[in-house]
Amino acid sequence: MAKHTDTSWKEDHPSTLLSNSVQKANHAVKQAMSYPEEQTVEQACDSISHAKNALDNAEQHYGHMDTVQQNKEQLELLEQQLDEVQENMKDQ
Repeated sequence: MAKHTDTSWKEDHPSTLLSNSVQKANHAVKQAMSYPEEQTVEQACDSISHAKNALDNAEQHYGHMDTVQQNKEQLELLEQQLDEVQENMKDQ
């Protein structure tokens, strides 16, 4: 079996992948909030979807970890923010 260095193990850890995905989703949602256009909203939806997949994986392996729970809450907030952006786009 191949040896993992500390760095590569941390990069591949489900909670690290989740944190990275949520950070990317956060950035994408902020972009959509600043520039509410179809493309930015679609990118934010894709980022949130990717983060949800990472969340599912992290919950399966480490559901009890505080970082998983914190990222889950952050992801829920991002979904709400994106929903608001989409609603505002419909109203215009």
